[in-house]
Amino acid sequence: MDEVPNTSETKAFAPGPRRLLKRLRALMADQADAQKRLNNLTAMIAEETGADVSSIYLARRSRALELCATHGLSQDAVHNTRLKHGEGLVGQVAIAAKPLAVADAPTHPAFSYRPETGEEPFKSFLGVPILRGGRLVGVLTSQTVEARELADGEVETLQTVAMILAEIIASGQIIAPEELAGLDVRPTKSERMQGGAFSHGLAMGVAVIHEPQVSPIRLIADDPEDEEARLDIAINELRKGIDEMLDGERLPFGEPTRDVLEAYRMFAQDRGWLNRLREAVKQGLTAEAAVERVRNEHRARLMQAKDMNFRERLHDLEDLANRLLRHLDENTTDEGAPLPDNTILIARSIGPAELLDYDRSKLKGLALEEGSASSHAVIVAKALGIPLVGRVEGALDRIESGDPVIVDGEFGLLIIRPSEDVSAVYTERAKAIEQRAAEFAILKDAPSVTSDGKSFELHLNAGLLIELKRIEETGAAGIGLFRTEFQFMVADTLPTVAEQTVLYKSVIDACDTRPAVFRTLDMGGDKVTVSAPAMREPNPALGWRAIRMGLDRPGLLRLQLRALIAAAAGKELDVLFPMIAAPWEFFAARDMLEAEIERAEKYGHGRPVKYRAGLMLETPGMAFAIEEALPRVDFVSVGANDLMQYFFAADRLNARVSDRYDILSPAALRLFRTIQQSCAAHKVPVSVCGETASRPLEAAVLLAMGYTKLSMAASSIAPVRTLLNGLDAGKLGAWLAGRLDKPGRTLRTELMKAGADAGLPKEAVDNSLII
Repeated sequence: MDEVPNTSETKAFAPGPRRLLKRLRALMADQADAQKRLNNLTAMIAEETGADVSSIYLARRSRALELCATHGLSQDAVHNTRLKHGEGLVGQVAIAAKPLAVADAPTHPAFSYRPETGEEPFKSFLGVPILRGGRLVGVLTSQTVEARELADGEVETLQTVAMILAEIIASGQIIAPEELAGLDVRPTKSERMQGGAFSHGLAMGVAVIHEPQVSPIRLIADDPEDEEARLDIAINELRKGIDEMLDGERLPFGEPTRDVLEAYRMFAQDRGWLNRLREAVKQGLTAEAAVERVRNEHRARLMQAKDMNFRERLHDLEDLANRLLRHLDENTTDEGAPLPDNTILIARSIGPAELLDYDRSKLKGLALEEGSASSHAVIVAKALGIPLVGRVEGALDRIESGDPVIVDGEFGLLIIRPSEDVSAVYTERAKAIEQRAAEFAILKDAPSVTSDGKSFELHLNAGLLIELKRIEETGAAGIGLFRTEFQFMVADTLPTVAEQTVLYKSVIDACDTRPAVFRTLDMGGDKVTVSAPAMREPNPALGWRAIRMGLDRPGLLRLQLRALIAAAAGKELDVLFPMIAAPWEFFAARDMLEAEIERAEKYGHGRPVKYRAGLMLETPGMAFAIEEALPRVDFVSVGANDLMQYFFAADRLNARVSDRYDILSPAALRLFRTIQQSCAAHKVPVSVCGETASRPLEAAVLLAMGYTKLSMAASSIAPVRTLLNGLDAGKLGAWLAGRLDKPGRTLRTELMKAGADAGLPKEAVDNSLII
């Protein structure tokens, strides 16, 4: 008994496999019925490989393996022999997702005898998995009468055929789709996956897999020597590109990226990986198909690993394969398929620039296997109003391009191949959302006044020029927070003063007479740019970021302030400094702003007619030191998201603790009351921005406590305005006053029960504002 593992230590092959692939191409054009084509295929494989038996087992949805075609075994066993999950040598190949070769199969402990097959005379066994996208489609086997050692190249030959077989079966070239009923060649069952709700909204459409690489269109090479030359050129270009980045004067993201690129260089030099690619090409595959086959092999094995280190290696090899395929793509002129009108993009991860490359008129939703609520892709999706569900692990293994899918950005759900009943429910919900949105659109010009006459202002949070049109669409009072760092995130080089000036002037012009508050660069932590290295800090949220980086790198902040001053020449300028943890940080930042104003005057450059310096209050330490800073502060913006995560010591991106504490707890509301009272005493305007302000009930509580200016995402303005228009702010303020100084975990439940008795309109209680 001898098991031969899948290995790259194989010799060059004879012309036989190439003849087999050419014959396979001819078979695809055969008009015979499906079963006859499969039978012809197994006979062809047996003839070319010198085997006495060649069989194809395909996976059923029950995970059983059904004998679907054979040359050499009894034809009566076809479609009657089914092996349970893991049963027999065929089952072992399926579980391990790698080849298995046995010299004397009946003596193997995993051998399972099926009398109906008539396989008694056969001794040797070779089985290889049929893989597609890392998922098992079936098993291809060959057997001989004599017990013998495996000949060099037989594993590679059968693997090559299996790779081609997976693609042509799934595409319907050999078996029509209707004849695949019951087989797990292409997943058909409905699945519901829970992820994170990163960008709200609802989208129904068809899946499009985001593939940085080009999918192999040609699988079989016309000239293997030419394909090997193409592969060698692409590998050299890959290595050269990595070497140039490593050996250049500066890396895009600083020193930590060097470690990543060194890992890429190490993998790019890996002899085992390169040998596997070259052997696949020698078997008759195109260079692209060879990369895809080796990728599938690694994916199938490493996906089974429980050790995260192996999973990380899979990511490295996936990215390396993508890079290599892009180099190969540069030598071709293949164009990608057009997007469907209702595209739902499915990706492991995606960069902001890649996302912006897609046709926004057709992109309706996005689902990511990775990502976080503050990732760059999420920021872009929110700006574009695209529903996004993140952290949906394993989505790419369950979805095929063209599958109907639903992205539920409200509850963080990805529904794959929904049933008719589920689709009907979501269709009705989509209609309700559309109707509600139409009702909200009418309210954009409604006065911002509560039922008891208290005025309020709702401002827009933005970061992209495309968002500026939402000012008019929503009736926003202005831009309460413009995130300037996004221009840096999507740029390959540091934006110049002139480039920054153009952007900031566009924002000011779009606002016209309405105010626009520019937050200076809030970089570092999870926000990686060409000017902010990807620091490996134990706790990035508490690390070197925002104003800390700006003060430590004054040149960067000065240039930005210079651009803001030039953009606001002849107009008013509001500058907000983020992540202020101590009064002296704000004083230093303000001094820098005033120095740049003086510089503009000195050199005769344009300058604002009036400027205001704001403090973004995001830390409890600054909240308790606010009295010391207020004499030099022109306005305060409370960054409630960060303030609450620091207040409760609970990471807002960690699902285990993010919902553990409530901003409507008496303790948290007392902190907000203290901030508002201090600002009022010094006659300094104060606002609240972020997710907290965007939730209607929380917005009502903040308004009742004296926060009359709130800033939020465009999609939240109409729902918040609707609730605040019906609010009795005085009544709610009195209700809160009697409870803030009492102990308790949260006031939310009690407030919802009180309803109208606490001044709330019915919309706050019946959830009709949630769209």
